[in-house]
Amino acid sequence: MGKVVLVTGVARHLGARFAAEIAGQPGVDRVVAVDVQPPAAELPPGVHFGLVDLRRPAIARVIAEHDIDTVVHLNVSATGHGGRAAVKETNVIGTMQLLGACQKAPGLRRLVVKSTTAVYGSAPRDPAVFGERMQPKDLPAGGFAKDAAEVEGYVRGFARRRPDVAVSVLRFANIVGPTGDTPLSAYFALPLLPTVLGYDPRLQFVHEDDAVEVLRLAALDPRPGTTNIGTFNVAGDGVLLLSQCARRLGRPTVPLLRPALGLVAGLVRQTRLADMSQEQIQLLTHGRVVATGQLRETFGYTPRYTTPEAFADFAAAQPAGLLPPERLTAVTDRLAALLGEPRPTHTEEPGPR
Repeated sequence: MGKVVLVTGVARHLGARFAAEIAGQPGVDRVVAVDVQPPAAELPPGVHFGLVDLRRPAIARVIAEHDIDTVVHLNVSATGHGGRAAVKETNVIGTMQLLGACQKAPGLRRLVVKSTTAVYGSAPRDPAVFGERMQPKDLPAGGFAKDAAEVEGYVRGFARRRPDVAVSVLRFANIVGPTGDTPLSAYFALPLLPTVLGYDPRLQFVHEDDAVEVLRLAALDPRPGTTNIGTFNVAGDGVLLLSQCARRLGRPTVPLLRPALGLVAGLVRQTRLADMSQEQIQLLTHGRVVATGQLRETFGYTPRYTTPEAFADFAAAQPAGLLPPERLTAVTDRLAALLGEPRPTHTEEPGPR
């Protein structure tokens, strides 16, 4: 008998794409995909879809009925239907229900949980690079980052109670690609990018192709001599400054004082152009960079796309900005020269501080 894999969160692009990918892998007999609504695109014949709300006990019946041995939990997200309260319930209560069902599943052998590098937070005194074993100076105060931190806590508890189950927690940097559907993707789609005056944060990205591949490796049997157990940061090599991202998109930036940016973020949320949360404002102020050595050492995998390459693929699929990127770069350089600032180098990407 081959693997029987349960995938949660398939209504979103990443979940649907991963379910289709894992269904075609050798050694996988069946894939069961669940969410509260069907995915936008039709799933391949090898994937059985069911309408299941993780907040309800029905998930235990699904695991028992299909004799699931591998669970890939992707239904931990920054956005969803029903507002912030409903999203938090899905993230935290849904995960608790799922883990409770997994606890009672004697045939379960592997659990993979999608998390986020947002658990490290974004603060002025953060280290230049976060490693997997580092802790944030302050726990996230709210939003998706707090949800993810709570989810990770429940997963650690499950791992202690079920040492026979191989547990992998994957902390993804901001996932981008031609079909990006994250809050940060929505921010970069704005015609003008509001930024924090005096700050140019360092950002990291991971391409959706690399995200799917890392999930695939985590769900399958590990390489000889490895276990794929633990917590792993997943991000493309290199970093981009927010100003470099804006130039690549052809989007002018509008530097604002931090209080004014908070007001603008509220207006953007009300008009539903983008979900600019407090944690996103923190990221756009202080940035975040993580180390990925554990991913390479344990999985033997280096993301195919660097951070600049992943963002370039995302940018190529976006509508044209108000200014062509090359013209915006020239204008920026001209203004910098008039102000007597050092001319920026566009052929090199900044490294960690």
